Amino acid sequence: MSSGGINLTNHFLIAMPGMAGDTFAGTVIYLCEHTEKGALGLVINKPIDIKLKNLFEKVELTLDRDDLAEAPVYFGGPVQTERGFVLHEKLDGDGGHYNSSLQIPGGLEMTTSKDVLEALSNGAGPKKVLVTLGYSGWGAGQLEDEMKRNSWINVSAQPEIIFDTPVEQRYDKALSLLGIDPRMLSQEAGHA
Repeated sequence: MSSGGINLTNHFLIAMPGMAGDTFAGTVIYLCEHTEKGALGLVINKPIDIKLKNLFEKVELTLDRDDLAEAPVYFGGPVQTERGFVLHEKLDGDGGHYNSSLQIPGGLEMTTSKDVLEALSNGAGPKKVLVTLGYSGWGAGQLEDEMKRNSWINVSAQPEIIFDTPVEQRYDKALSLLGIDPRMLSQEAGHA
């Protein structure tokens, strides 16, 4: 397939029930980048046992924003789990606010440089953030293959599911964007 294939940037990938027991079972991934070279995304619904204030302490910053201090850090995926990835709303202006931001066409921004944490610790920075450790990555053609095997279904992402929906409802809410009731998805593969 040439680069004329599907581009799922700014989409949610929703793990199908057949992936039980897999790292990605029950996950919703926000896809930050999808090109012919591969794909990169962040799991948005798997909080880990670290609060944002603890993550900030680790990098010798304090977090003075009450709205964020107790928020969990998320498992973003199995790649580079020691690195932080900050998914945040698009900032006004021409961008370029941080050293290392990926502007997701039509969607959010993802920043991997410490300066976004410094801005947040000063009470500035983006209002809506989701911070992960690690990311989910696919090599060239790998995600397309997984899509063909029905490992994932995709739907255009809605930021409010990432930022405003309680974590335990994000999977169902993402499915509901497709008009799918999660109870209708069988755990079994469809073999007659």
